[in-house]
Amino acid sequence: MPTMIPRRRREEWLLTLPTFFWLTLFFIIPTVIVLAIAFKPAAPHGGFGEGWTLRTLMELGNPNYPAIVFRTLWISAVATALCILIALPVGYCLARASRKWRQFLMLLVVIPFWTNFLIRIFAWKQVLHPEGILKKTLVALHLVAPDATLLYNAGAVMLVMVYTYLPFAILPIYAAAEKFDFSLLEAAQDLGSSRLGAFYRIFIPGIRRGLLTATLMVLIPALGAYVIPDIVGGPTSEMIGNKIAQRTFVDRNLPHASALTGLLLVTVLVVTGGLYVLVRMRKIPRALGRSLAATGTGNLTTTAENTAPVTPESIADLVAEEEKNKEENAEEDAT
Repeated sequence: MPTMIPRRRREEWLLTLPTFFWLTLFFIIPTVIVLAIAFKPAAPHGGFGEGWTLRTLMELGNPNYPAIVFRTLWISAVATALCILIALPVGYCLARASRKWRQFLMLLVVIPFWTNFLIRIFAWKQVLHPEGILKKTLVALHLVAPDATLLYNAGAVMLVMVYTYLPFAILPIYAAAEKFDFSLLEAAQDLGSSRLGAFYRIFIPGIRRGLLTATLMVLIPALGAYVIPDIVGGPTSEMIGNKIAQRTFVDRNLPHASALTGLLLVTVLVVTGGLYVLVRMRKIPRALGRSLAATGTGNLTTTAENTAPVTPESIADLVAEEEKNKEENAEEDAT
């Protein structure tokens, strides 16, 4: 038995080495090079010069940058929240659908990937055009003023972002919902909970891993997006990605572009790290349970002699405990 463990670990290392080499060569080394360029001086004719300097980092104190960073954060956060809100019921329906309908619905989810990314964005630009059919329809219904613009604003950027990144939210949520034990929802309803209360108190905490994955898969590319704001956005919807592209291709100021890239990297790490800590501490499911309990949604308790009350929170705790046991078993198998 003692000789089996080192052998198994050697096999795991041999399987991991190609992936580790690939990530080191094409991710870690390029990232270090980009961050190192931020400490180089800008050359007069483009690129970077000799020596090292902190001047580029000091230039990040430009008063325009805090507004751009804040705009990037709130547009990305709102787009991510909308994607999650839409993907939750879609993933739930996909998991509960029959096999025949599930395959058809999954096909509808992935069909947009069959078309080029840029073509889809330019198609939305035509849809939102001032002379487009959408604008004319909304004006005819008196929903917007004739002089209103649907393009070149933050709303257009968020709309196209939600359309573009929605499949990346649906797929992880569906994958988690497919493994969820839906008999827990039936048990909660038998104990007096409403469907909506069981959904929010039992289903959402039970798929929190899928929710975290969906959030990261939408939020990270949204924070670094520059093509969507560049095509359907305007000066008031400029994001960090647009500034990086401007400094790289127009100004040819590579040190400044690298410094902005480092700023974006720090922003992504802070946001994703905060989300991970919140989910690990299980504050999100508990906060949802407290808010629903405060509104009286799905209030269910059953009392019996010498027994504790059964509530949606207790069922959610059982789901969380089961997930924790699975994690511990997986770690034991890995060692």
